[in-house]
Amino acid sequence: MVRFTLPRDLYHGKGSLEALKTLEGKKAIICVGGGSMKRNGFLQKAEDYLKEAGMEVKLFEGIESDPSVETVMKGAAVMTEFEPDWIVAIGGGSPIDAAKAMWIKYEYPDTTFEDMCKVFGLPKLRKKAHFCAVSSTSGTATEVTAFSIITDYEKGIKYPIADFEITPDVAIVDPELAETMPVKLVAHTGMDAMTHAIEAYVSMMASDYTDGLALKAIKLVFEYLPRAYKDGNDVEARDHMANASCMAGLAFANAFLGVNHSLAHKLGAFHHLPHGIANAVVLLDVMRYNSAEVPTKMGTFPQYQYPKTLARYAEIGRFVGLTGKDDKEVFEKLLDKLEELKKIIEIKPTIKDYGVDEKYFLETLDEMSEQAFNDQCTGANPRYPLVSELKDIYLKAYYGEMPKKEEKKAK
Repeated sequence: MVRFTLPRDLYHGKGSLEALKTLEGKKAIICVGGGSMKRNGFLQKAEDYLKEAGMEVKLFEGIESDPSVETVMKGAAVMTEFEPDWIVAIGGGSPIDAAKAMWIKYEYPDTTFEDMCKVFGLPKLRKKAHFCAVSSTSGTATEVTAFSIITDYEKGIKYPIADFEITPDVAIVDPELAETMPVKLVAHTGMDAMTHAIEAYVSMMASDYTDGLALKAIKLVFEYLPRAYKDGNDVEARDHMANASCMAGLAFANAFLGVNHSLAHKLGAFHHLPHGIANAVVLLDVMRYNSAEVPTKMGTFPQYQYPKTLARYAEIGRFVGLTGKDDKEVFEKLLDKLEELKKIIEIKPTIKDYGVDEKYFLETLDEMSEQAFNDQCTGANPRYPLVSELKDIYLKAYYGEMPKKEEKKAK
């Protein structure tokens, strides 16, 4: 048996922020990040709509990028004092992820952060509040997923929280909010959306219900990300990217992800690479790794009977218009198409190109590889990795090729 879970309501299209008027309750807390939502007037609009719905409104502002455990605990304390029956998170992935974790702590004050991180181990929520997520970026899709990423800065580890209980009740995808994104963020979040969709399509948990969403999202990103990047006033492109991001999110929320995200999480935690970049710089190496038709070990799941990732990648290629004499040729063309996309949106080729210190990278390599192996995203990957294989992917992504001394060790 496989589960498919979505928010109860998903409002999308220009002006859909106004759906906040339809929420019923007495008190709402708005969780928000930096100043962009305030500067562009969306925070005030959200507050006004909630007041129009008859609710008392409180703000919790200043949620940082890569939100910390400390921020989660502060926000939960504010919720406990204010007692909202709606939690409205507005912004990019960080404020929404933080608010999801605050929600757990608010509903269950005795819950520790360690308790939150038990995969699909949360108690029932919604005894005190419901959750509405309003996305302002076209990438993370956390507005429709059962996941949250919180960083423990003392340990230097990003922890995924995964449970269908934290799937928002209401999601709002208003492209007007995403139109305010700076061009670099357009590139980063666009590659995050692309990675979400590709990993969802080749996941062991992929199904007929998720495949269509993933394929359409990939096609939209290929078509509209270059336009959205080149021209911030291209409203049509920004609109389609908002849809692509959300559709990729609906796919991976149910098919889950893979080692691409496991590796990216640790690059972000150890070396502070933005998440979209971290995904982009390992993407092609991960795809080559997953495409092996005789892997060292394959993933295990009842509906996943034999290695078929190369064929799945080829299906993606054909869906976006690529042809070839066999799956391998189509796959190689897909890799070329992704490489071309990265160049158009000015994603640098390697980890090293982003200024990550070589000495520190090598010092942290073993620990990153072990943590990536244990990451919650690894379980659905179609090829079951060895820690040494993840280490090799990191090295290839850092240098652009396998260093010669490592090649010798591998023989």
